[in-house]
Amino acid sequence: MNIYARLSIKDASQVAEARRQAARFSQAAGFDAAMESKVNLIISEMATNLIKHAAGGEILLRVIENKDSQGLDILALDRGPGIAHINDCLRDGFSTAGSYGNGLGAIYRLSAYCEIYSVLNQGTAVFSRLWNKAPASFAPAPEPISFGGVCVPMPGEELCGDAWAVRQLPDRIIAMMADGLGHGPYAAEASQAAVEVFNKNAARGATAGQLLSYMHSALKSTRGAVIAVAEILPASRLVRYAGVGNISGLIIHPEAGCHMVSLNGTAGGPVRKIQEFIYPWPENALLVMHSDGLATHWRLDELPVLQRKHPGLIAGILYRDYFRGRDDAGVVVIKEAESTL
Repeated sequence: MNIYARLSIKDASQVAEARRQAARFSQAAGFDAAMESKVNLIISEMATNLIKHAAGGEILLRVIENKDSQGLDILALDRGPGIAHINDCLRDGFSTAGSYGNGLGAIYRLSAYCEIYSVLNQGTAVFSRLWNKAPASFAPAPEPISFGGVCVPMPGEELCGDAWAVRQLPDRIIAMMADGLGHGPYAAEASQAAVEVFNKNAARGATAGQLLSYMHSALKSTRGAVIAVAEILPASRLVRYAGVGNISGLIIHPEAGCHMVSLNGTAGGPVRKIQEFIYPWPENALLVMHSDGLATHWRLDELPVLQRKHPGLIAGILYRDYFRGRDDAGVVVIKEAESTL
């Protein structure tokens, strides 16, 4: 499922439009009226905070799927002054703008999962996730493996030619990132075709290389795409990886991190070889895949606090700080909960 939106929030007139978009996304995620009301409140608080505290920013929405549930990721990003004392801001009645001070605390309570990342003089990111089959009034225990991502179209385009997908299975987690050639509707058609093939075959036991082969065959009637597939095998502490084209795939770890290898080619077009590579999956590692819509000079080891945050928040910061602005951008991040290690 590739349903997403980027909402620019610069003044109060855009808050109502953000709420309308949130209602549409709530329906796409299968939320009932009560859940839709919670989403509306979260969006209102996020948008208001962006205007009051950061002179504007943006909100990203994405419908997600996990096992038999659908959910909604909401991410507010700004480059404002940052928050000096996040815990104080989560307490009702605390305000730095003369308001009632219920904003961040309300977002936290209404979300199934919520995290905040803020650096003084660099900005703030607020991540909220809600599920259509999970209680939304408290944060549940962390999942053994969690994921999150961002897809944003090139400025001036409505459809994004990048797409990502994740499937969690009992013995592994499989993720893909696709970048349709060019941008616009034909690029989006190619990447979405790849997602459909991935979702159809991931649960059938196909390996990373097999999935990439299936997508290559299916994309021959499209413009084509560069694609990477990563298959995390927690029991054996390994990652099986296959890619064609310039998708960046990285394992982030102080001792065993690496750039994973993608071979030359285009799925649906010229491909000389599809090959799987095996990499170690060390404890406390992150897996990141992104398209060339993001610059490649980022360094998560310079942001140790960020590495401990939810993957959806990490993906949002990478997008905010390294989006090139001249192409579609997609990034997906996967990590294991530290409590399981």
